[in-house]
Amino acid sequence: MRFTKMNGAGNDFILVENLHGELTQQQLSKLARTLCDRRMSIGADGLMAIVPAKADADFGMLFFNCDGTLGEMCGNGARCICRYGYETGLAGETQTIETTAGLVTGTRIDAKNYRIRLPDPMNLQYLALDVDGKKVGCMYLELGNPGIPHAVVQYPGLREADEQELFEFGRKLRYHPAFPKGANVNFLEKTGENRFYERTWERGVEDFTYACGTGTGASVYALAEKRRCGDHAEVEVKGGLLIVDIVR
Repeated sequence: MRFTKMNGAGNDFILVENLHGELTQQQLSKLARTLCDRRMSIGADGLMAIVPAKADADFGMLFFNCDGTLGEMCGNGARCICRYGYETGLAGETQTIETTAGLVTGTRIDAKNYRIRLPDPMNLQYLALDVDGKKVGCMYLELGNPGIPHAVVQYPGLREADEQELFEFGRKLRYHPAFPKGANVNFLEKTGENRFYERTWERGVEDFTYACGTGTGASVYALAEKRRCGDHAEVEVKGGLLIVDIVR
């Protein structure tokens, strides 16, 4: 079997072509669990399969978390697929990808940089959650339909935070009863004018990843709606720098 290993800002994926339906969704799910294991196999945050599009798109994308669950879509994964699509001739410099969360448009900037338009944000809420008897301010929103759930928490001192304490805090928020679907948890620390440092605890990975594209986009949108940043922001993540522009 042929596969491609790619990463977007350190968010890494195994990509396979399934344009002729050689593998069922159940088989792809099992493949994700097997190949994404970092100790016993290749290792990755998720597996992506390129499939035929049902809608008016260049191709479709199925995204599986490393635990085998089917995700709605993945922002950094979509950027990787855009590069793969262009370099293999599946699509041009501008392409449309059909995902479980809806259509995503990708654009080639240069040989190594690609931009995607994320699904529209929905259901933005401002919550006060009880976590171990303490109130935690949180913004919640979803991207696309069905929505990718994101919780956004501002966390001063994030860069120096104790790793184990942050992990446990992220896990408790990810499984908080306020989020029936669970949530990807995005912690942000402001580092300058429209600049942030971010860590994301991803459901399906059940750990922090080096980057989360949908999480970064959701976080900047939520903060902009609160007037805590502008419509253009730069977000430093463990794997690099992500740039977000909100188009209204």
